[in-house]
Amino acid sequence: MTDVQRPALTADERTQLIGWLDVQRSFVRMKCIGLSEEDAHRKVLPTSPLMTPAGLVAHLRWVEYSWFQLGMVGVPDTGQTPWVEGAHVDAEMFVDDVPIAQLLDEYDEECRSSNAAIADLPLETVEAGHPTEKAASLRYVLCHMIEETARHVGHLDIIRELLDGTKGYTDPE
Repeated sequence: MTDVQRPALTADERTQLIGWLDVQRSFVRMKCIGLSEEDAHRKVLPTSPLMTPAGLVAHLRWVEYSWFQLGMVGVPDTGQTPWVEGAHVDAEMFVDDVPIAQLLDEYDEECRSSNAAIADLPLETVEAGHPTEKAASLRYVLCHMIEETARHVGHLDIIRELLDGTKGYTDPE
């Protein structure tokens, strides 16, 4: 997710939605550049010990998978996800033993898989992996994922500043 450009000011709705999501996705890796393994897994928020750069990247990877593969496409969960009955609600964030480079590569790959999964779906398509009365449209999912990713990029921004003083970002324009 490098070299991402903001969508054109007059692009169509689909291009805008996917473009803005891709911009937010690109910030995830950017906020982690130069982190040591120790800092990538450092717990700086006493009340939120799972909210580390590594934990956030892992969370975002599984959120992508959940909304696009499980939800939109309807891929069955055959045990590949970290969520099992009786497990911690944020099980995907327990990644203290996983290198940040691996987590970032898995996240980037999941983002590519997400875009490929929805490439031919109209924005009005509803999730195949949920009962009809609880299914969201692709338009809703894209808007939600822009919000979810941007919110966690903000968390990464704050955590990074707490870790080593790095702040801001390079505008991808």
